[in-house]
Amino acid sequence: MTDTGPISVLIVDDHPMFREGLRFVLSAAGDIEVVGEAASGQEAVDLALELQPDVVIMDLAMPGMLGIEATRAIVTASPHIGVLALTMFDDDTSVFGAMRAGARGYLLKGADHAVISQAIRSVARGEVIVGSTVAAHIQQLLASPAAPAAFPGMTAREQEVLELIARGRDNARIARALGISGKTVRNHVSNVFTKLQVADRAAAIVRAREAGIGVPGGREHPTA
Repeated sequence: MTDTGPISVLIVDDHPMFREGLRFVLSAAGDIEVVGEAASGQEAVDLALELQPDVVIMDLAMPGMLGIEATRAIVTASPHIGVLALTMFDDDTSVFGAMRAGARGYLLKGADHAVISQAIRSVARGEVIVGSTVAAHIQQLLASPAAPAAFPGMTAREQEVLELIARGRDNARIARALGISGKTVRNHVSNVFTKLQVADRAAAIVRAREAGIGVPGGREHPTA
């Protein structure tokens, strides 16, 4: 519990049945109170700013504004609100994208109810919490030797975009992974092509893979 009462929580997920189930589970915790629900990223931002909950439980795959983008907007406007990502995605782009956006926690859907409740308490206290599967994934990535940037003339974001291109992601999936708009992705892709001096995606992929980017077992940026 907080100093003034139960931990207030906003549930963000576009599936009504999941929200209902999670609300039921949390209602039994005793020290957690669900104060609102949102079915889209923009609704999540609007309600978070209005209700000022202690914790926002955020799904990443949301209609309209994506979960990562919504997380960034909430944390930017109200840094004291803790965001706990609760999602099906365990790939490094989603994990690091959410954490870079300001999420304090990351759990996979299917986590035990007790684990979710404890994660909410930890996030409300300002702690950073990740599930065991995600923690093992992060540990593996951090244990890999860092490599110098293959294309130092690019910004960090452009290198992220290039790596996702090399992995075969289209613009829509890149936008979802990085929590940015499709227009912003198109601008980054254009800049990448210019700096690589290539005319199309296929040529960019060849250049990237020659540098070990996007190759299975090759160099991968944890920030991708």
